Amino acid sequence: MKLWGGRFTKPTNELVEEFTASISFDQRLAAQDIKGSLAHVKMLGACGIIPQADADTIRAGLLKLQEKWAIGELAFSIKDEDVHMNLEKHLIEEIGPVGGKLHTGRSRNDQVALDMHLYLKEEAGVLAGLLTELIAVLVEKAEQNLDVIIPGYTHLQRAQPVLLAQHFLAYVGMFRRDVERLQDALKRIDTMPLGAGALAGTTFPIDREMVAAELGFGRIYENSMDAVSDRDFILEFLSAASIVMMHLSRFCEELVLWSSTEFGFVELDDAYCTGSSIMPQKKNPDVAELIRGKTGRVYGHLFSLLTVLKGLPLAYNKDLQEDKEGMFDTVDTLKTSLILFAGMIETMEVRRENTEKAVKQDFSVATDLADYLVRKGLPFRQAHEVIGKIVLFCIAEGKYLPELTFAEYQSFSTLFAEDLYQAIDVVNVVEARNSLGGTGTKSVEHQLHLQQEWLATQTREV
Repeated sequence: MKLWGGRFTKPTNELVEEFTASISFDQRLAAQDIKGSLAHVKMLGACGIIPQADADTIRAGLLKLQEKWAIGELAFSIKDEDVHMNLEKHLIEEIGPVGGKLHTGRSRNDQVALDMHLYLKEEAGVLAGLLTELIAVLVEKAEQNLDVIIPGYTHLQRAQPVLLAQHFLAYVGMFRRDVERLQDALKRIDTMPLGAGALAGTTFPIDREMVAAELGFGRIYENSMDAVSDRDFILEFLSAASIVMMHLSRFCEELVLWSSTEFGFVELDDAYCTGSSIMPQKKNPDVAELIRGKTGRVYGHLFSLLTVLKGLPLAYNKDLQEDKEGMFDTVDTLKTSLILFAGMIETMEVRRENTEKAVKQDFSVATDLADYLVRKGLPFRQAHEVIGKIVLFCIAEGKYLPELTFAEYQSFSTLFAEDLYQAIDVVNVVEARNSLGGTGTKSVEHQLHLQQEWLATQTREV
């Protein structure tokens, strides 16, 4: 008989039982469920809601279930619907009818909300830590390649030369914001719903503050209906996770391009690539491609939960059972992606011979040539036109800007002098940009220093 079966005169249809059960996935919350129950029963005993002897017996039974769960000895049944009912049934089997007193003063509605808050508190912290580790890898990679210049792109067209280190640090900025978003989301995750009951609270003299302190929550839901129906904290996590995946996907897109023969800027380690079943020469960047591809499934989980919530009246509805699988999959996907991506970056080899060749075979110093004429007194718009004509001439002649003779430059403007070649030397072009946030070495070293300082604060916090 179901634990709630007193009201019913016939058994649940088997297909309904399968359709409504959640134990296949919410058993992942068993550790959190037991943790919450331990805090709850401690409060029940301390407040005299149940005899202290019963509270002690229940606590001993819960600790026994905790041990069994840890070693994989707890079996779950679909007939008992969810993780809460399964654990309660195991508890009663372990210690007898007194186990039924555990559910005094609470409902599965506030119980499941508590479990998810506890779960995301742990996992969001872990993910923020993995992001911080990735940032450390990127900062180190930037420092190792401080002298490497690559073409910078806009519209995926060669634009201006930049330091590879600055490119890496641009992603560090993105991932730092991701850490901050997860840390900010933790402020809402760190709110305890237990004690809300089904939706209206309870008639028992419970002490919610005691339970919150026991479980390490910083605050408590002030409204019991809000407590059981709120899934904003999951939406916020899924949103932050989606942005992380978007950043990883952008970087993966570049790694796929950079590791191609056409670019050849990097060589990905064999451990993070696979081969072809038919073409022996292939080395495919599958990890980068899969991270890029899995971004869509994380987006999907966010939109799925938004859709579930958009039409729900207060307070709890069975629809909310659909909040868990996407959350679990997002945590798993993001965790694996961050670990693999950090390893892929750490072991990646920069092919300097190709990056050096690349920055000498384009027109990305054209802006500096225009700036040169501006310093000679020509208005920028006119200088822009002159350099555009020079580039057009180079394309027709099959030359690059450094290859033009001084006489050819003079034919376009008498303002050109022999020092123009220094102005368009790619190293000088990069080093000239030391404005705050720029790509010059001094500026990038400053950026590196700031990120290293931030990493030191994160280490101390951990």
